Formats: sequence, C-alpha cells, structure tokens
Amino acid sequence: MIEGDVDLIQLRGKEKPIDQLVDLAAELHQITLPASIPLIVNDHAEIAAKVPVEGVHVGQDDDSIAKAREKVGREIIVGKSTHNVAQAAAAQDEGADYIGFGPIFATPTKPDYQSIGLTNIKRVDGEVALPIFCIGGIKIENLAQVIAAGARRVAIVSGLLQANDLVKYARACKKLLTSDF
Repeated sequence: MIEGDVDLIQLRGKEKPIDQLVDLAAELHQITLPASIPLIVNDHAEIAAKVPVEGVHVGQDDDSIAKAREKVGREIIVGKSTHNVAQAAAAQDEGADYIGFGPIFATPTKPDYQSIGLTNIKRVDGEVALPIFCIGGIKIENLAQVIAAGARRVAIVSGLLQANDLVKYARACKKLLTSDF
C-alpha cells in the first residue's frame, strides 16, 4: 500500500482479540512510521495507548471522541463513522478530526448498514468543515462516480485488497482522485 502511494492506513480487525491487534499495530507502525503514513486503529483506543499510532477511528456505537482521547492519554487524530448529514455535523461538534461517510455502496465490511448512495456527498461537504472520507463499496470501477458526486477523499478496502496488483491499483485510484475532471 505504501508503494502504491496511499495516504493513510487503517488497521481494522473486528473479530480479532485486542492483544493480537496490539501486536499487529506495533508491527505495522514500524513500516508506516518511516514512510510518514499515518496508521489509524479502528474501534480500540486502548491499542493507541500501547502503540504510538497516529490515530483512532470510532463508530457511532463506540467510545465518544473525548473518551477515546482520554484512553490514549496523548494528542491523537480521532475520526468518526457517520451515515448521514446529521451524524456528520454531530461528529464535527463532538470534536472529530475527520469523518468517514457511508457506506456509499453496499459493502461486506459493513453488512448491518444500508448504503446511503451518492446524493448527500456534496451536502455533507458543504455543511461539515472536516476532512470527509467516503467509504463503503468504493472500487476503481465506481470511483469516478463518487468523485463526480463531490468526494475528495475515499477509503477503499476490498477493491484494493483483492487487486491482482495492489500497487498499480492504488496508484490508479490516487490518479483519479488527484486529476482534474
């Protein structure tokens, strides 16, 4: 992923025990830190209290942003998942550093959430002053649609991880994101 010029990496292990995630975060951070790529851990601020990762990402049903920062005990980036414009505005008011907005399309990584579509991307961008990462079912095949709907940042999971050539795939996605339409 680093060779493919990604800007940020999130460690997500929904079914993994915390101790295993702590070890994995420590191992990954030894790779991401020298490359100046922020490593964000999903859900568990206690991992960031043990490993000097750059951030934590919380969901709607996880710790509050303040509680995540308190658990970590140092300055850290905290992002929050949002599924509509009201939640995005609330995350901003709560002190999030960025938001995840989606799932834009149906995705196996968020099976309990119905896709929200492309309609509100421009609206949330107009109402929230934070960096917004569109997420959920985004792949190179639909990335142009997402960008055309107003996205400037995206999170890509399965498309990237299932690519035959991860480096080439990541670079092609980044080129779409950084080119002028």
